[in-house]
Amino acid sequence: MFPAKQLLHALLDVILPPLCHVCRSFIPNAGRLHICQACRERMPLLSSPLCPVCGIPFIGAGRDHVCGTCLTQPPHFDAAAARFLYEGPIRDMIHDFKYNQRTHLRYPLALLAIEGMGEIMTCHAPHLIVPVPLHISRLRQRGFNQAVLLGKVLSQQLSLPLLPDALVRIKRTEPQIKLSAAERRLNVKGAFTVKRTETVVGKRILLLDDVMTTGSTMDECAKELKKAGASTVIATTIARTA
Repeated sequence: MFPAKQLLHALLDVILPPLCHVCRSFIPNAGRLHICQACRERMPLLSSPLCPVCGIPFIGAGRDHVCGTCLTQPPHFDAAAARFLYEGPIRDMIHDFKYNQRTHLRYPLALLAIEGMGEIMTCHAPHLIVPVPLHISRLRQRGFNQAVLLGKVLSQQLSLPLLPDALVRIKRTEPQIKLSAAERRLNVKGAFTVKRTETVVGKRILLLDDVMTTGSTMDECAKELKKAGASTVIATTIARTA
């Protein structure tokens, strides 16, 4: 006879067959991710050579080295880490998560990110997670903050406290997507403040968002966290642009 738990899983697979979050194909052994192997292989991992400060990848072979921007304009965060390039299925999943209300995708996205966070946990040993905040008007419009939802999964899986209200956005900014790097920096200048300074003083903070492009938002957040007394800020995202 089948054990009760095994029988229950078999019945659930018939009633609610596990489908890939990306291509919707059936997955016999879906595990926790529910992403098929074919779609996993189309998710480009971020790999060397890249800048060890901002994490931007370089084209071609070679060793990791600090990029020109970080040499001339060092960011306020101590390091940046992302699991994937913002392309292919991972881009589609993040887009559906943020803009199509598919909030259940926070689980596979967060779990995918955790797969590549071993070095962060070993080298930086963060004390807590601080998500990048949304302005109250955008939060009302969207209905959720994607960084907070991702942070809840990471908090549970990594056994780290999540402080969703430590950092607040005090200025409504224009969407960054169509702005140049210089315009992005100006757009977010003065947009954040630390609400609860006592929670970040002397702490190593994992600053969390979904995607990093130029790093201007993360830099501005890190500036305020450092000003409030944080010892280390690691800018962490699921993906980043090349």
